[in-house]
Amino acid sequence: MAEPLVRKGMPPVRLGRDEFERRYRDRFRDPAFSSLGRELDAILAAAWDAYNHSRKAPVTRKAGSGFADPDYDIAVDWFNARGAIQQAQQRHDDAGLNLRILLINGSSRSEHTCPREISKSWRILKIAESCFREMGFDVDLLDLSRLTSEFGKQIHPCKSCVSTSMALCHWPCSCYPNYSLGQTDDWMNEIYPLWVAAHGILIVTPVNWFQAPTVLKAMIDRVVCADGGNPDPSSTHGKTISEAKELELQGWPYPRHLAGRHFGLIVHGDSAGAETLRRSLSDWLLDMRLISAGSIAECDGYVGYMKPYATSHEDLDSDTAFQERVRNAARALGAAVRLARAGRLDNPAEGLSDPAPK
Repeated sequence: MAEPLVRKGMPPVRLGRDEFERRYRDRFRDPAFSSLGRELDAILAAAWDAYNHSRKAPVTRKAGSGFADPDYDIAVDWFNARGAIQQAQQRHDDAGLNLRILLINGSSRSEHTCPREISKSWRILKIAESCFREMGFDVDLLDLSRLTSEFGKQIHPCKSCVSTSMALCHWPCSCYPNYSLGQTDDWMNEIYPLWVAAHGILIVTPVNWFQAPTVLKAMIDRVVCADGGNPDPSSTHGKTISEAKELELQGWPYPRHLAGRHFGLIVHGDSAGAETLRRSLSDWLLDMRLISAGSIAECDGYVGYMKPYATSHEDLDSDTAFQERVRNAARALGAAVRLARAGRLDNPAEGLSDPAPK
């Protein structure tokens, strides 16, 4: 079989020293740094050296036993992320431990940033949380609005390694951190174990222009490595394209690292797009071999339909039917998780009715 072609032709992105320095110094425009010129010069010189020599992962160790190439150097950051995922999987599989739910707030809105007001998604999430705690579950909260409000919290874009070869997409993601490009503070290595440890995942999100909010979409893109990703970076010697393509063409097994977990969805909007986004999120999760907790657990609707944004929280206060739909979604997901542990196939929404939307 002929070796696959590696296609090239995009414009170069490499910076010269002057442009690199200009961009780097832009980070220190605050007058508080004006007296630190000598110190910044030294830091900039070190940063340029890392960039110029492409030191993506400056601290590594040998892969060791159990890897395709035990002598290959792998980033310590990746090993730490892998260890956290392995611990989370052990916790997930331990039948002696309490069942765990991951609640995800997909809104970027926060009272701690420019909107200066809590998001409805967070309030809805807290309604669901109270149900899960009443049912006796352990609950992890993943608030993606921290990407807009908290220093040092980032989710860097997916680089789409999958589209070159599935074997090039490592589990967990090995694209970040990239110290030479300043692509650090990546949150995903803390997020992956939350997904792995969970028996059930409930995503609460608004509709932003008929789409998932930016913070939620960033996480979704980076979860791609959980769906068929390569758990052994030494098998491709990092990002060696020819080796990855050859591995995939030999017959890639596409390991589903999150398969079998149950999910629910609560998608809310103000005028349009809630059902479309809910279906899109459901398709994504089903494609990763997660299991829907049923129609009651997949909720979409409108809060303050076609009403002023200024009074949308009051609309949520008065929409007791939607609040009850949120509780039922949580109850159905919780029931599905319990039934799965018991090895039963009963209807998780047994006894629950869907309040008619206003």
